Amino acid sequence: MGAHHTVNNKPTYLSQGGLEKLRSELDEMVQVRRAEVAGRIHDAKEHGDLSENAEYEDAKNEQAFVEGRIQTLEALIKNATIIDEHHSTEHVQIGSTVMVESGDGTESFTIVGSAEAAPKEGRISNESPVGRVLLGKKKGDRVVVRVPAGDFTYTITKIS
Repeated sequence: MGAHHTVNNKPTYLSQGGLEKLRSELDEMVQVRRAEVAGRIHDAKEHGDLSENAEYEDAKNEQAFVEGRIQTLEALIKNATIIDEHHSTEHVQIGSTVMVESGDGTESFTIVGSAEAAPKEGRISNESPVGRVLLGKKKGDRVVVRVPAGDFTYTITKIS
């Protein structure tokens, strides 16, 4: 884990596919959108009076968005930690699929980085309450998850 724990540079946990999505979005932003916006600003300037030029304002706002998004993507990619697809099945880690049993029956969760979480599809973030409790646990462990609705207990039945 190491000591580079600053707030804005926390590692981004991504699957290989997730990282590729970000990379292609970054390429698109840098190579396509940046040039488009520059072109729009240039054209708007040609159209004279900037004080009442909505197109110019609009283009400037978009430029700010594009530049911000490029910085965000660059930071995410720079801090990306690829989730190892060949992970341990001894204990839960990011990338694990965990089968649990609770009073309500059996559920399965796949633990992913927050950028790829989709709770409805059973992909939960390592930062979510359930994800945090499950990380590092072993098969057969009982975990208690505290949620506003009360505590509930899961028993881990399988890690894959």
